[in-house]
Amino acid sequence: MLLVIDVGNTNTVLGVFARVNKVHPGGEPEDEPARYERLLANWRVTTSRRSTVDEYGVLFRNLFAMAGLESKGIHGIVISSVVPPLDPVLRQVCERYFNLRPLFIEPGVKTGMPVHYDNPAEVGADRIVNAVAAIEKYGSPCIVVDFGTATTFDCVSAKGEYLGGVICPGIGISADALFDRTARLPRVEIRRPNRVIGTNTVGSLQAGLYYGYLGLVDGILELLLPELGEGTHVVATGGLGPMIGKGSKYIKNVDDFLTLEGLRIIWERNASSRKESGARPETKPSKPGKSKNGNGASVNPAARTTR
Repeated sequence: MLLVIDVGNTNTVLGVFARVNKVHPGGEPEDEPARYERLLANWRVTTSRRSTVDEYGVLFRNLFAMAGLESKGIHGIVISSVVPPLDPVLRQVCERYFNLRPLFIEPGVKTGMPVHYDNPAEVGADRIVNAVAAIEKYGSPCIVVDFGTATTFDCVSAKGEYLGGVICPGIGISADALFDRTARLPRVEIRRPNRVIGTNTVGSLQAGLYYGYLGLVDGILELLLPELGEGTHVVATGGLGPMIGKGSKYIKNVDDFLTLEGLRIIWERNASSRKESGARPETKPSKPGKSKNGNGASVNPAARTTR
C-alpha cells in the first residue's frame, strides 16, 4: 500500500492507496507492475505544529486501526508539505513507525511538468501536485481552484506547462477577520443561504460571505479563462470546494481527492529511481542517552504557500 500525506496550514489530509492489477481482455494479467489506483481510506485531521514524533505516530497508528489497515502493509510514503517546521518531524515518524524513508515533493523530484514560474522554488508543493493530477485526470489547458486557508488558482497551458496563478485570502480567514474586528457581529457557519437578501444578522452575514466569495471566484476565473483559451477545464478541490464549486458558473468539476491523486501520480513517476537508491532508511545503533535523529533535507522554506 502507498501512504500519501498532504500537510496544509490548517488541515492535514492522509490517504492510503492499494495496488490494482490490470488484466488483458482475455483475462490474463498485464506484464507491467500493478499501480496504486484504489483509494482504500482517507482522513482529514488538524495540522498541529506542536505535536511530537510519537504523538503523530500514535495518531497515524490509530487511524489505521480504525480503518482495519496494518501499518506494516505500507511500502511507500509520499508527502506534500507547506509547513516546513513539520518536515523533520514527519520524516522521523515515517522512519520510526513505518521503517520507510518518505518522498517529499520538493525541487528535484520528477513531476513530468515544466514550471514556468519566475522562481520555481517559490511554488508551493501542493500547487504542483494539484496541477499534475488535473492534467492527468481532466486534460489541459486547465485551472485548479484549491479552497484552503488561502484560495489558489493554478493555471496549466495546453502544452501541460505550469504557468502560475492567483493567490487570495480564503473564505475562512476572511470571515475570521470580519468577526475579530467587529464588536457586535456574531461568528456564523459558512454555508449557502436559501436567499440572497438576509432578514436577520446571521442570514445577512452568510449571504455576504458566500455570495461575495462566489463573486470573487467567478470574477477571477472570468479573467483567467480568455488567457488560457477555449476548452479550458476548471477543477475545484479543498475543504470548501464542493460548497463554492457547485454555485460557480465556471467550475465544472469538483474533486475532493485531487491532491491525494497527484501525490500518487508523482510517487509512481519517481518509483524507479527510489527503488535504485533504496527507500528504507539505514538502521544504525543509537548511542545511549541520545535520541535518533531523523532530520534530512527539508522542503525549501521559500516554497511554502498558505493552505
